[in-house]
Amino acid sequence: MQIEGRVKDITARDFWAAKKRIKPYVTRTPLIYSKALSDITKANVYIKAENLQAIGAFKVRGAANKLLSISEEQKAIGVSTFSTGNHGMAVAYMANRLGIPAQICMSRYVPQVKVDAIGQWNPTIKQDWETQDEAQKYCEELQEKEGVMIIPPFDDKYILCGQGTIGLEIIEDLPEVDTIIAPLSGGGLLSGISLSSKMSVPDIKVIGTCMFGGAAMVESLKVGKPIEVPEDTTFADSLLGGIGLDNKYTFDIVKDYVDEIHQIAEEEIAKGIEFVLEKHRMLIEGASATGIAYALQPGTIEEGSNVVIVTTGCGISREWLDLVLAGKTLDGR
Repeated sequence: MQIEGRVKDITARDFWAAKKRIKPYVTRTPLIYSKALSDITKANVYIKAENLQAIGAFKVRGAANKLLSISEEQKAIGVSTFSTGNHGMAVAYMANRLGIPAQICMSRYVPQVKVDAIGQWNPTIKQDWETQDEAQKYCEELQEKEGVMIIPPFDDKYILCGQGTIGLEIIEDLPEVDTIIAPLSGGGLLSGISLSSKMSVPDIKVIGTCMFGGAAMVESLKVGKPIEVPEDTTFADSLLGGIGLDNKYTFDIVKDYVDEIHQIAEEEIAKGIEFVLEKHRMLIEGASATGIAYALQPGTIEEGSNVVIVTTGCGISREWLDLVLAGKTLDGR
């Protein structure tokens, strides 16, 4: 799939600039050869272990690129976000490293384990609301009245270019790569990887994986426009959330440049988590395991091909891990 020049306002230079910009702040994660997956698929399968980032997730790349790109005046005023997951942690982490005031806004019902994970980087945490929608509204008002910039989780040029540096690293380390498999949520990761990789090697296949319930991007693509979908209980909880009804980047990029999208059953996601723990002695979260689970399905990987699976994070609770190891899903089955 040839990409001519630019997509929207994004060019190959934006990805290389992001790579240089974030280098001092992110880990160049290893490309780990998986003999176990290679033997099963009769292909050459590698794991791009983004779960080994300092915060345990790839999101630090986009947050770093965005925060390093704002003006000194904006840095002094500060930033905010209403994410309670890996993006919230990434913003808190990078703001702490750069000395930028950061407000992380969330509902009072967010589990304490998530609050503590974000709080270790010393942002201002506010939990004055019943819902995350109310927390988002507060951030929007804060931006309008006081100029505190919202750092969006995915639908932003600098965010997706930061995530796209993963694609550049994969090609540098494995120029013969045929296929990249990565989780799909709001599309920042897959948009970045698909553009950065295809701008360098146009015939690379990019595959997105996600759960069945609450897959907002999948359901939006089915109807040809961004829509809201109800969330569901899933091991791949970090893939939940909407894509924004006024989506500017990721919907169109995923639609036009991601080659395939596959949804994975909960039982298979659990098997993916257990597989990586057993075969690679690494802990990964459910979102990360969707790509592993896809590769474990017979006939999905072309024999002899060179495949990279991006494991995006390791944020799984002890309670959920116990369920996985007991062979159970979240509904107790």
